Amino acid sequence: MHMDALLNPKSVAVIGASADPSKTSGRPVSYLLKHGFAGDIYPVNPKATEIQGLKCYQSINDIPAAPDVALVLLGAKRSIDAVRELSQLGCKAAIVLASGFAEAGQDGLNMQQQLLDAAGDMRILGPNTIGLINLTNKIPLSASGALEVSDLPVGNIAVVSQSGGVLGALLSRAAGKGIGLSSLVSTSNEVDLEVADFIEHLVDDKDTKVIALYLESIRNPERFREVALKASRAGKPIVAFKIGRSEAGARAASSHTGALAGEDRVYDAFFKQLGVIRANTFDELIDIPAALCNDRKMLGRRVAILTSTGGAGTLVSDALGMVDFETPVPDEETAMLLRDIQGDTPTVLDRNPIDVTLAGLQPDLLRKAITILLDSKSYDALVVIIGSSGLAMPDLVVGAIQDCLPNSNKPVMTYVSPNAPDTLKRLNSAHIPSFISPESCSAALEALYRTRPEALELLSAQGSKEVALRAPFETSVFDESQAKSLFAAAGIPVPAHKIVHNEAEAEAALNELNAPVVLKVLDSKLMHKSDIGGVSLFNDRQSIGQALTAMRGSVAKHTKTEPSVFLVEEMVAGGYEIILGANRDELGVSILLGAGGVAAELYKDTTIRLLEKGKGLTLKQAEEMMRDLVAWPLLDGYRGADLRDTKALAEVIVNFSEFIASLGDELVTAEINPLFVLKAGAGVVAADAVLVLNERS
Repeated sequence: MHMDALLNPKSVAVIGASADPSKTSGRPVSYLLKHGFAGDIYPVNPKATEIQGLKCYQSINDIPAAPDVALVLLGAKRSIDAVRELSQLGCKAAIVLASGFAEAGQDGLNMQQQLLDAAGDMRILGPNTIGLINLTNKIPLSASGALEVSDLPVGNIAVVSQSGGVLGALLSRAAGKGIGLSSLVSTSNEVDLEVADFIEHLVDDKDTKVIALYLESIRNPERFREVALKASRAGKPIVAFKIGRSEAGARAASSHTGALAGEDRVYDAFFKQLGVIRANTFDELIDIPAALCNDRKMLGRRVAILTSTGGAGTLVSDALGMVDFETPVPDEETAMLLRDIQGDTPTVLDRNPIDVTLAGLQPDLLRKAITILLDSKSYDALVVIIGSSGLAMPDLVVGAIQDCLPNSNKPVMTYVSPNAPDTLKRLNSAHIPSFISPESCSAALEALYRTRPEALELLSAQGSKEVALRAPFETSVFDESQAKSLFAAAGIPVPAHKIVHNEAEAEAALNELNAPVVLKVLDSKLMHKSDIGGVSLFNDRQSIGQALTAMRGSVAKHTKTEPSVFLVEEMVAGGYEIILGANRDELGVSILLGAGGVAAELYKDTTIRLLEKGKGLTLKQAEEMMRDLVAWPLLDGYRGADLRDTKALAEVIVNFSEFIASLGDELVTAEINPLFVLKAGAGVVAADAVLVLNERS
């Protein structure tokens, strides 16, 4: 109820309104009038009796009726009092523009809590927000200067931004490209309403087909997961631009997993699991939704490129090839039909881009060529290149493309090669997705492919097993032997081993194990033992005491502390090395699988899945992770090599994930590296183990 009142109010109070429309505090009333808000407007300012022809009220208590929404334009401290009075009056929602709250430090954070307490049952957007704009219903509740523009196209893309300034930038950029929006919301500090609340509301909004997000962080990952899946399953794609890609999320990581599962890569995995399409550039945050709004289905990866300018066609072809789209040459029947429309003009049709001479200057020829390519069974989508020749008569070019759209449900988009903002705007206004970057063409087609029905069905089909929470452990950092004991109890095979303290005990352990062994230093503080001489592989039984002596000296040299405990462990041979790990960051716990060993960080051949709280992975999810790896063929008998025990590997991934899920909020990081995958039927063995939990207070 209150969300509806916020986005579709019948009455608006403007607290602290100025009579000067050139001031920030004067803009909201000016914009409400300019853009045709049909409801009641109540300006409040004790120093004015009239503002822009409207009666001005001396105080909040003087407003004749409780407004649906109040725009609060006061400073931070005064905003708290205003919010309290509005709540007592019965106002349903307040938009607080003031800065100086949580973004300003601890004092500001305390004030933000006071603001929330003052609101009571009233909902709060902000603080530190620029407001919201409902373009569909002509309701601008904002002080953004972007509202100075009179002609703002209305469409079916809703924007939710955690930055106020970006909201105005997106509004003006979309208008400049001829792309219509339904609404824009700046959530900013999110003291109450956050991004997830608006996603949930927009899923049921008939005027919104695509939701675009500008994200700085996700404050409540479980809530975001819930509403994002709801949107995906309802057929409302989410496109997200997440800033902070260059930050080293793995800085000071205590394990290979921490380094490999950097924060940005975890966001990639999180979005992929939820069906959220990640925009790689700021422009794509508008370009991709524009392509998704047209309800066209991308069922395969074969793209026809129609051009009358070879260079631009090659740019698009290269961009498509970089993301594994196919650009096959026309089949015989399609080529014959294209030759027929060219008449006596020499035509080369053994390549794609398909260069149809003078297509840009002859709309009828362009129309026929588009129809042939859309009818062709060889292609799943079409990109039309608009070159300089097409600028001579842009309306005819737009019309030629537009005429062909009703006859096919395949995606059609254009790449506008020259600098031609008017042509770009005409094309987008005609609901023909059009781009000035070849990479935007490929990004838009990839988004269309990812939202095909089969992809959405896969999202709906995934589920995870509930896992019981374990009792807290006595320690927070485990040595290798302790970690392996816990992993073994969770169903992860480990080698036989003995703990020793000196050369004589090492010799005795070697004799007892009666197999080739590995000698390791055993210390919970040492994560990368091989880097400091803390691992020794050998087969000569007579040398283990000498090896222990040498290891003691090497580790002492690197750490300035002489080790006193070692591990003698049965050697695992003939296995393919995999890394299996878990790491906690702001999004929750992620499971990482990749090519392992000491070079794991060098190869970076990894895949990540985030766990739902209290749930492990399914066997199907584990199998998908294995197949995501570049190294998968090496496990699956590449070029006649031995098949590896991928069945056992999948089971261990599931067991590991369930153990990790059982730790709840205690986990910091965990890792098995290497996890040896033996020949088919021989299983897997965890040759090393790391487990770090939060320190208990």
